Amino acid sequence: MKKTSAPTPFWRKLLELSVAVPTRQNIVELAPLVIRLIVGYGFMVHGFAKLFRGPESFAVVLHAIGTPTPYLMSVITIIIEIFGGLAILLGAFVTLASIPMIIVLLVATFTVHLQYGFSSIKILAVTPSGAQFGQPGYETDLLYMAGLVALVIGGPGRFAVDTLLRNKLRSTSN
Repeated sequence: MKKTSAPTPFWRKLLELSVAVPTRQNIVELAPLVIRLIVGYGFMVHGFAKLFRGPESFAVVLHAIGTPTPYLMSVITIIIEIFGGLAILLGAFVTLASIPMIIVLLVATFTVHLQYGFSSIKILAVTPSGAQFGQPGYETDLLYMAGLVALVIGGPGRFAVDTLLRNKLRSTSN
């Protein structure tokens, strides 16, 4: 009579999958790319939204929260969001680009979002036309900052302009 082994328990299969996937080098190398694509794209979308509405529209918001020289600051913010977002998306000058981007996030957090609490989603009511949302909290600001800090600490990854430039500099110095 042939002895059959017991089937592998489901929890064991899940554990093996969760441990095996992150250790594979080709998968791990994609993590900074995913962060860069999300953070870079997010910043660019916000910057283009402000640009297409007109810097003067965003300057009205900045004036309302007491920002000095609101029009100038709206233009600077738009530039930081669009070009900083592009730099992050490409993985170019990540550390340098992250500094003004984090400053923009900190200003947004402390002047606008902090008073609305942590959550970025506040459902006020559900009507026949859909959900009605309140002002977002600072959750999204923190997530963007965490993504930028992770890229600065861990590097932009293999598929980044910074990595290509670093490799080029190393090969020419040898």
